[in-house]
Amino acid sequence: MLHLSGNYGCSENFSQKIRNVLGRRNVKTPQMAPASFRDGASAKIINIKYLFRMKIVNLGTMPSVVNCYMAQLRDVNYQKNRTLFRGNLERIGHAMAYELSRTLSYSLKEVQTPLGVKPVPTYDDHIVVGTVLRAGLAFHQGFLDVFDQADAGFVAAYREEGKREDIRIPLEYMAAPNLQDSTFLLVDPMLATGGSLELAYKTFLRLGTPKKLHICCVIAAEEGIEHLKKVFPSDDVTLWVAAVDPALSDDAYIVPGLGDAGDLSFGEKLSLRLRKERR
Repeated sequence: MLHLSGNYGCSENFSQKIRNVLGRRNVKTPQMAPASFRDGASAKIINIKYLFRMKIVNLGTMPSVVNCYMAQLRDVNYQKNRTLFRGNLERIGHAMAYELSRTLSYSLKEVQTPLGVKPVPTYDDHIVVGTVLRAGLAFHQGFLDVFDQADAGFVAAYREEGKREDIRIPLEYMAAPNLQDSTFLLVDPMLATGGSLELAYKTFLRLGTPKKLHICCVIAAEEGIEHLKKVFPSDDVTLWVAAVDPALSDDAYIVPGLGDAGDLSFGEKLSLRLRKERR
C-alpha cells in the first residue's frame, strides 16, 4: 500500500497532487491504486479507495462521536423514539457537512466588525443540497444547518416493495434550483443497490451539471458502492459515508443496517403494491 501525507483538498487538485507524487517516485500510475491519507490539521485517517476514480470517505473508520450516533440509530430500543432517531440523522449530517466543508474552495473576504475590519477565509462554492423524499429529510436538514446559505432541491422517488429482481423505483416530483457549476451535495441516508440514488441524480441533471458532486449517506452497502463506482468512474465525485455494511437482504434492505429509515423517522408507510392487493 502506498502511504502519502498531506491534506485532502478539492477535486481539482486531488489528481494532480497524486500524479506529481507518483511521477517523482518513477512509479507507474495504476488504474486502481489504494492509498491512505492523513490530514495534518486533525490527524485523522481518511480512507480513499481507487485513485483516479470515485473517492470514498468513511467517517466510521475514525474514532469520533459519529459512531455513537450510529450505535443509537441501529439499536432497536433507541429506534422506538422517532424524535431521537431523526435527531441522530441530523447530527450525523452536521458532522459530515463539517468534514466536507474542508474540501471546498476558500478565499479571504473582509468582514466589518464594530471595531475594525477582519479578513476571514470563507468558501466560494455555490452549494446545493439535494435529497430524496421522504427518508432523506432529517439527514438533509443537518446539512442545511451547517451550510445555511445553501439552496435545496428535492425529488420524490419511492420503491415498490418486493424482491430485489422485481423492485421498481417510480419518480413523481422534483423541485430544485439551477445546478449548473454548483457544488452539489446529494444526501440520502441509505445506499442499498444504488438504483434510486442514480435515478435521483439523473433527474437533478435536467436542471444543470454540477461542477462538483458529493454523495452523502449514513450507511452504504458494498453492492451499492460498487454500483456507484461504475456510474461515476472519475475522481471529481466523492462518496461520504458513516458506515459500510456487507450485504443486502432478498428485499434489498441493508444488512445489518438499521431497517427502513423513512419508516423509523415518520411512521410505517403502506406500500403501493399492498394497497393494490387490498382493492
